Amino acid sequence: MAGKRTQRRKRQKPVPVNQVNTTVKRKLAGLFIVVMLALVGLAVRITYVNATNGDQYARIVLSNNQQQYVSNIIPYKRGDILDRNGTILATSERVYNVILDCKVANYVTKDDNGSRIQPYKEPTIRALVQVFGISEEDLRERLDSERTKESQYQVVMRNVTMEEKEYFESYENPAKGTVSDKEYAERLKIIGVWFEQTYQRVYPQKSQACDLIGFTYNGNEASWGIEGYYTQILNGVNGRKFSYYNSESEVEMNIIEPTNGKNVVSTCDINIQEICRSAIEKFMATYANGPNGNRGAKNVAVLVMNPKNGEILAMDSTDWYDLNNPRDLRQFYTAAEIEEMTNEQARDNLNRIWRNFCVSDAFEPGSTYKPMVTAAALDTGTIDGTESYYCDGFEMINGQMIRCSVYPSYHGKLSPALGLTYSCNDVMMHVGDALGAENFLKYQEIYKFGMRTGIDLPGENAGVLYSIEGLGDIELASASFGQGFTCTMVQNAAAFSSVINGGYYYKPHVVRNITDKDGNVVESMEPVLVARTTTESTSAYIRKALGWTVEFGTGTGAKVTGYSMGGKTGTAQKIPRDSGNYLVSFIGFSPLDDPQVLVYVIVDEPNITDQAQSGMAQTIAKNIMTELLPYLGIYPENQDSNSREARYKDETGTKGENVAVPPEQTESDEVINGGNDIFEEGLDNEMIEILGN
Repeated sequence: MAGKRTQRRKRQKPVPVNQVNTTVKRKLAGLFIVVMLALVGLAVRITYVNATNGDQYARIVLSNNQQQYVSNIIPYKRGDILDRNGTILATSERVYNVILDCKVANYVTKDDNGSRIQPYKEPTIRALVQVFGISEEDLRERLDSERTKESQYQVVMRNVTMEEKEYFESYENPAKGTVSDKEYAERLKIIGVWFEQTYQRVYPQKSQACDLIGFTYNGNEASWGIEGYYTQILNGVNGRKFSYYNSESEVEMNIIEPTNGKNVVSTCDINIQEICRSAIEKFMATYANGPNGNRGAKNVAVLVMNPKNGEILAMDSTDWYDLNNPRDLRQFYTAAEIEEMTNEQARDNLNRIWRNFCVSDAFEPGSTYKPMVTAAALDTGTIDGTESYYCDGFEMINGQMIRCSVYPSYHGKLSPALGLTYSCNDVMMHVGDALGAENFLKYQEIYKFGMRTGIDLPGENAGVLYSIEGLGDIELASASFGQGFTCTMVQNAAAFSSVINGGYYYKPHVVRNITDKDGNVVESMEPVLVARTTTESTSAYIRKALGWTVEFGTGTGAKVTGYSMGGKTGTAQKIPRDSGNYLVSFIGFSPLDDPQVLVYVIVDEPNITDQAQSGMAQTIAKNIMTELLPYLGIYPENQDSNSREARYKDETGTKGENVAVPPEQTESDEVINGGNDIFEEGLDNEMIEILGN
């Protein structure tokens, strides 16, 4: 084509083959040199790191191997137990178990000469011994035993505090320069030790209210007290932490949080517990040097209750033990005695100490049972309350003499009410005879004797009653004043409460509310009305008679100046009857016409020559009531402005100066000097008016 020039490419001259090979060889040689230098540098670095920090990295690798890809439990926190005012009685504090991974601590490697060595075993042992004081022998046994040397979970110490844990962690990871180079290298070889979070049960009040609270065996399991009865509510559900590989070979973690236990708010008031404890301790110290050794009594027990709703405000008895160390027998026995005990004997002694006398021990109630017998007779119409019985100091029944407490003296003519006031066994035998065996047993059932009350505490005893076949004339006579059958303190207190509160039997209970971890109420334990036991008029009759008991009868030793009160004494002769051993008691309440609080005291085998003295229990009750009534906001009513003689004349309606005032009586036969026949006139008219209403 015209005007168009054709361009031609210039052909290049081909490169010789031998020249290409030379170039490639040079590049490969350069790359090889670079790689070699890098490898040499890496080797130098590894050698340096291994020489300076090899133990530290080895420990990290082994420890990570130990823990990364397993399932760990996250423990729950057991709920607290609190008194009615919010005071903590039992709680759980975070602590740690020291875990030894024997497999890791026993790691075997080779030294420079190719010999097998265990570089971490000895440093780990020394650290555990030095920091925690763990037995070296025990550690070596775990690390060397065929059974445990491959184990990755050996608990070598329990209940380590956060401070102790942090100290160990700083000990095994010291900052450079804080210890010598040799010590630093030694500590870097500590491996196979880790800490498992758990909780320790703690009792801030120590031995206060120990029978009522109970304790846990391992932080979460219990058999005694509130801890035992409410253990399922107090316990929660453990959580878990899972570590695993995902599809990209990355470690992932899944955590299921624990569910903590609920809190239990008791009806107990720790301040009232302290009042009771102080009164018992004072009594035990006062009679510590009697004819029966250096102990004031075999046992003293106190129960404080709200008679209008069944709430237990306090519950205590001797042999107090520290809930934080419940197996310590040193407070009760000498070192030599403990040394001689077999395991079975030690266990039996501990169980005796741990028992809650108020619910677990049954005994003959004695005269404190008389109000229930009198109420039953009134309610069945077998007596009308105005009867006149003559106490000559004894009754002959089927040829057997059954004595009144004042024998060989006598009370003379008494009404049923004054039979209670002066605790006359002779009168009660007449009342029991009128009631009859069938009605007697019927009303024992109505008052819930012979059966458990259902109180929310473990180990409740039901007591033992007569059968209809076994309740003959002699047995009925003695049962009428509280002998021949058994009951517990809580049974007697609940029945007695119903007699004085208008006839309403409430189930005794020791817990008010269940709350969550934030204190919100999730369940309320409302008072449970179980039965009607008696009528309002009969209850008023019994209260009036028991008021006289404290004013001028057998219970004057319990009277607190200025307060209206009622109460009943008890003196139960223990089996065998000729042993001279007695269980003396007093059960009292205030105010008289509207009972707000009941105090029941038992002294089992007081340390005196003549044990048949209910005054000892009265003194304890008075000391408790003196502090308790103002604390509860119950105020004096100026009941003691007149002399005893004036009060008696006023109660009987008797006029004039020439009135034979009966002597103040206890249930001891040393006080009564003869009978007196004036007791009926005014008192019976007053009781007729009460029953008529």
